[in-house]
Amino acid sequence: METTMNKIIKLLISTPFILSLISSCASSGLMSRMSHSERNNVFTETLADEVVPAGYADVVMKASIKTPLPGYYVLEPKRSLNYLFLINIDGQAVTWKVEGHRNSMPEYVDGKTNYDPEGGDGMKYVLQKTIRLEAGSHRLFFGLPEESYYKTVDISVKSGGLYYLEFKPEYRYKTAPTRIPTFLEGLNDFEIVFKEIKRQ
Repeated sequence: METTMNKIIKLLISTPFILSLISSCASSGLMSRMSHSERNNVFTETLADEVVPAGYADVVMKASIKTPLPGYYVLEPKRSLNYLFLINIDGQAVTWKVEGHRNSMPEYVDGKTNYDPEGGDGMKYVLQKTIRLEAGSHRLFFGLPEESYYKTVDISVKSGGLYYLEFKPEYRYKTAPTRIPTFLEGLNDFEIVFKEIKRQ
């Protein structure tokens, strides 16, 4: 007969897995819903140097992520050379497929550890788009379907304005030999930078 202690141990072992599984399923469901458009008149993709009609503003949007090279993780499923970035603004959705490029940065500089989180060999994916929005407040959903990661941000734009919105990756920490964040440990979060910029 199974002892009470064994039951407790099994419960403690299985609980994080169950919670992780529930969280992953919930995130996947949300990602699926947000990838479908309920509207199609919220934003359009444009060029930053085009004349902006009255009542509208442009937002230069950038996001990037660096991942380990294929085969870095032993049991990792085969990763595509493209990466998906999902954007949904006020119900209008678009998924952009970005081609990856090998990115190599030194792990050591002058014999010392390079503290740049993207130091080392990996695949870099960079998204940069300019979108045109009606002046006012908007809610933007930013998602990475492959990571089951998402974040929402509220932005406000003025008529004729030009804005810069960047999602800057923050990576998990490794602990040996030096405790530093590194892309090799995977994505932790994104820092959001949003500001108005001058037109040239």
